Amino acid sequence: MANFRQFRPDDLNKFSKCNLDPFTETYELGFYLQYHAKWPSLFQVAEDQHGNIIGYIMGKLESSPDYYKFSEHYLPWHAHITAVTVAPEARRLGIGKMLTEQLEAAADANDAWFVDLFVRSTNHKAIQFYKSMGYSIFRTVKDYYGDHSSDPTKSSRILRHAQAHEERRQEGARSGKWREVRGGPE
Repeated sequence: MANFRQFRPDDLNKFSKCNLDPFTETYELGFYLQYHAKWPSLFQVAEDQHGNIIGYIMGKLESSPDYYKFSEHYLPWHAHITAVTVAPEARRLGIGKMLTEQLEAAADANDAWFVDLFVRSTNHKAIQFYKSMGYSIFRTVKDYYGDHSSDPTKSSRILRHAQAHEERRQEGARSGKWREVRGGPE
């Protein structure tokens, strides 16, 4: 059984089991600490009964700069999953799903319109995992991951999952009761 809790800085010394996966991006220590400082509710770990970190998810809240407001590239307030990984011995136990659901709940608490993430287009298991949770492929990005820059056929996918705020907006738009001025239903 796993215990889920917010990340603590001393957890960085316990990440190695999770970060050995070739699909897992690893970052400098300061990067993890920046996420902990700015978005602590979107940085969760799963630990086993011995206190070993067997999974983690880190995310952030963001939106496009104001000068994109009237552009087709504008993105409203949303959550972004920066990294999620589960140690090989703890996979297929639902830990990744529970971590993702916890981040989605934190995104909802912050009125995020959607949650998105990047995943390598060759990581078929991850893509299927997210699709099973209601995510869909939103866009394909070439050369997102540096190791693909020499192969133009390799790309990453942006997957997106609507949050409660976006689902309410879509319902309002369908019913004609949506006002853009305040960002909510009448």
